[in-house]
Amino acid sequence: MAYEAVDYQTITVERRGHVAILTLNRPDRLNAINRDVMAEVPAAVAALKADDEIRALVVTGAGRGFCAGADLMGAGQAVAGTAPEPKSQFERLDEMGWVGRWAMMWADFDKPVIGAINGVAAGAGMSTALACDVRIGSEHARFKTVFIERSLSPDSGMSFFLPRIVGYAAAADLIFTSRAVGADEAKTLGLLNRIVPAAELIDAAVAYANEMTRWPPIAMRAAKRVLQHNTEAELEAALRYETAGLYYARRAPNDVAESRASFMEKRDGVYTGT
Repeated sequence: MAYEAVDYQTITVERRGHVAILTLNRPDRLNAINRDVMAEVPAAVAALKADDEIRALVVTGAGRGFCAGADLMGAGQAVAGTAPEPKSQFERLDEMGWVGRWAMMWADFDKPVIGAINGVAAGAGMSTALACDVRIGSEHARFKTVFIERSLSPDSGMSFFLPRIVGYAAAADLIFTSRAVGADEAKTLGLLNRIVPAAELIDAAVAYANEMTRWPPIAMRAAKRVLQHNTEAELEAALRYETAGLYYARRAPNDVAESRASFMEKRDGVYTGT
């Protein structure tokens, strides 16, 4: 497959049944995002999105950090204002930059994404965690917005995701003070859905993912699309989009029949996405 771990230098990708585990693998830099990570993660995510056998994605980091954000010696130069002058027309007209495309990459992945937060998630690394649908963390999980410390305003989707998760005032608190948030407070705020011991984190994240992969995959993908769309919609438009979502969710006739049969027979369903 295109996303086997041997193909990458800064990430690993593992398959466990219908769940893929994408691990940022620069532990010596707390998995900070450099130009190689910027190239390899989108390639892996695109391959996993196209693979119908993969129904959920777990994202985590190697070593003691989840992701320390942009590597100021690499990708972060573009944020810090030291990037080279644009050469192509695309670069001159680029409205988003890599940070915008990074956020859109996660948002456009229409299968459940579970963040397994094993350590510090800072800056763009915190934005990456926030872009996940749900987050499970160990006692070592720590969140820090960090942007204001670098004389920056939030980017990589943080200003969009954070207030939708914790509310405006709590988001303002975290962004304006740049204070660190540990695992227990993160759970209280809604930054983490669950906390488990560090030694159990990946297995727990996969188990969490399998609570989702056991259901009809077309319906699951439609459900995520509807949920994302209707976060911003007025009620009437939201209801219309729900109706459209129902249409797509039912376009897997074998799974529709299986959902009814398994209910009537009081057994777990076996779904194929067909």
